Amino acid sequence: MGLSKVQKSYLKQEHEIYRKTLRSFLEKEAVPYLDEWEEQKEVPRSFWKKVGSKGFLCPQVDEAYGGLNADFGFAVVSSEEFDRVSVGLVGIGLHNDIVIPYIEELGTEEQKKRWLPGAVTGETISAIAMTEPNTGSDLAAIRTTAIRDGDAYVINGEKTFITNGALADIVIVVCRTDPSAQPAHRGISLFVVEAGTPGFTKGKKLKKLGQHASDTCELIFDDVRVPRENLLGEENKGFYYLMQHLQQERLMVSIQSIASAEYILEQTIQYVKERKAFGKQISQFQHTQFKLAEMKTEIEIGRTFVDRLITEHMAKKDIVTEVSMAKWWITDLVKKVATDCMQLHGGYGYMEEYEIARRFRDVAVSSIYAGTNEIMKKIIAEQMQL
Repeated sequence: MGLSKVQKSYLKQEHEIYRKTLRSFLEKEAVPYLDEWEEQKEVPRSFWKKVGSKGFLCPQVDEAYGGLNADFGFAVVSSEEFDRVSVGLVGIGLHNDIVIPYIEELGTEEQKKRWLPGAVTGETISAIAMTEPNTGSDLAAIRTTAIRDGDAYVINGEKTFITNGALADIVIVVCRTDPSAQPAHRGISLFVVEAGTPGFTKGKKLKKLGQHASDTCELIFDDVRVPRENLLGEENKGFYYLMQHLQQERLMVSIQSIASAEYILEQTIQYVKERKAFGKQISQFQHTQFKLAEMKTEIEIGRTFVDRLITEHMAKKDIVTEVSMAKWWITDLVKKVATDCMQLHGGYGYMEEYEIARRFRDVAVSSIYAGTNEIMKKIIAEQMQL
């Protein structure tokens, strides 16, 4: 994809056929409607169902629940292709590769039968609720509680910045089940809360700087009773499950960000070849050439690193430190690329009809979500035993 000539050993012929089919589908079913979705602040359910009907939702899910048993290479292709259309389609990647894997790995047979088939068809849209108004990257400090009451748990608290929050039919909610646990992270559990459960309400869609097609909102839990069968995994093990799954989440952000950087550069090269100033193409100015050469080099280095991590992740290796490196470096890179490419567009880069303006807004949050880049550096420093 994009400008990279790196040979991706993890991609085979079936992945490239999948890419071609998905790209064609998105050009027909997504591209013409992007402006409309940005105005609505969400991708409509009808589109989710179309994506599901073509087999592009959660292809990794076991065939027993309607999936294709696809390997992680398909997740990479999906992520790159959805990002190529719009970073604002991030909610689909979140559903496919971040939320649903919790149910696949931790769910009981009954839970899998209950939630996975709908996740594959697009009938069931998912979200994960970690962040709270007063708690971001410090997950151990969450205040939302789930207190045992007979054969149920009663959830109280608030979550914010929840991607897919407005549309979600099921939400994995991170709760404190043992308020007295020391250290605090030992008292955290995960629950699946279904839309329509009494006391569970969704706040208005939040007004964001970018990613306008992605619905994001607050979720409020006021004495929400959920049956014990909605506990995901074991009680008080939630923090460990989150840590295990954050490797893939942060790798997905790196994959999306390097794909965005490649696409932005691709579009900018095309623009500077067409645009003229002082009687010649902007691409012929040495300053432009040096800027583009620098970006091309850094993107190639980033792509090589990300592809190595994809291969190692598929081999089930523990690469938390390396993924933390990729997450901060690649997301800083895509923001730098967006800024420099916007500058090369001149005044037109500031106009909404040019793709670069939307990209500039949309990639800004990549260094914040899935753990801020400062947290990534903290993880790396801890591994260095300083």
